[in-house]
Amino acid sequence: MKAKIRLYVEQGLGVGQSIPLDRDQAHYLFGVMRQPVGAYIALFNGRDGEYLARIVEAGKRGGVLECETQSRLLQMPPDLWLCFAPIKKARTDFIVEKAAEMGAMRICPIQTEFTNSERIRRDRLQAHAVEAAEQCGGTYVPEVADLQRLDRLLDAWPEGRNIMFCDENLAGAGEVLGKAAGDKWAILIGPEGGFSEAERKRLHALPFTHAVSLGPRILRADTAAVAALTLWQTHLGDW
Repeated sequence: MKAKIRLYVEQGLGVGQSIPLDRDQAHYLFGVMRQPVGAYIALFNGRDGEYLARIVEAGKRGGVLECETQSRLLQMPPDLWLCFAPIKKARTDFIVEKAAEMGAMRICPIQTEFTNSERIRRDRLQAHAVEAAEQCGGTYVPEVADLQRLDRLLDAWPEGRNIMFCDENLAGAGEVLGKAAGDKWAILIGPEGGFSEAERKRLHALPFTHAVSLGPRILRADTAAVAALTLWQTHLGDW
């Protein structure tokens, strides 16, 4: 049996496990999707894979599901971070959603010298990552980190993690990742105004940074994020 609806839950999952629903989940399943008692829902929590669960109680303010079988094992994405400067609200939401769909393990909003947005709603962006995982069939949900200044992020950069630095000044350059290797990476996307000269100079000087071109045209920040994820996944990821 295959469930038509996938739902993210916080609780641990296992055969025979009862999963209580909160008011919002109950409204979605019973009020919006009109699911009756006995219907099956696919559940995942980002840790235990996916389980097929049956509705055993349904009400306006809550309900209970019971896990019957594991339908999929946990599938981890590559160890890839997406670091990007937040832009307008809807386009930042788009970047987070696509990062979750395309296999980023961690999403890191960054504050650069030319970043337009000085704050984010991390809880709202995390909810978008959850919704994207529900829709795309993923069993893992990437963590959305708090907004952090780029210079501080680089000061504490973890050893052994490479950076694919998408430099708009390289538009039209032929070579992309070349012979780059390694299993721990981050993609770095700049703001709408681009990186400052000081930021660009520092990034080019780092030994673990690989500057790349995203083609002959300068892309919008949200387009650049999708293009960069596609490029990395094709060369070094799990595609």
